[in-house]
Amino acid sequence: MAQMGRPRNFDREHAVEQALHLFWQHGYDATSLAQLKAGLGGGISAPSFYAAFGSKEALFDECVQRYLATYAQVTECLWDESLPPRQAVETALRQSARMQCEDGHPKGCMVALGVMSAPSPENARVAGALTQSRARTRAGIMACVEQAVRAGQLPDTLNVAVLATVFDSFLQGVSILARDNVPHEQIDAAINHLMLTWDIAATTAAPAVRALRK
Repeated sequence: MAQMGRPRNFDREHAVEQALHLFWQHGYDATSLAQLKAGLGGGISAPSFYAAFGSKEALFDECVQRYLATYAQVTECLWDESLPPRQAVETALRQSARMQCEDGHPKGCMVALGVMSAPSPENARVAGALTQSRARTRAGIMACVEQAVRAGQLPDTLNVAVLATVFDSFLQGVSILARDNVPHEQIDAAINHLMLTWDIAATTAAPAVRALRK
């Protein structure tokens, strides 16, 4: 009797990367077990799939953690206190836009696209890590704006949450632009205009404080 099991050339690390690309492209619900098995190189049986990964949900969790530890690191600069807050926000935007538009993996951000490919209610738990990641990025942007206010680089009358939302909403929207094949150069140029929002707000800071910055 033929032995059931993984293909001899089964590479688990490569398989997880391939599964990550499928989930990134299609979302959790729309990615079928058949697609996953085919994407893992074919020849892997359902029992072998479950033996290797436990379940579709467990594989998705592993893929999300890999994404957060690699591709999603482009926004970690928001927490780098050695960077001026404006530079941290701009760097996060530019690095994320570059990553989302580059070849070699699906376009867009898996974290942002997780909203549109959100699991059905019975599978909602699997989106938890993506929701937490979006919240962390949002908090990072907010922290940068708050830091700039404390440093006198932005006026203390500023609505911090509103300005942070301006940058966060642009960042989330880059995923749609990338999926629509809007050129990276165009998105990057748009960031130049977006950062004027920060600069305009900064012009209302106290003149004395601005003088100290020169």
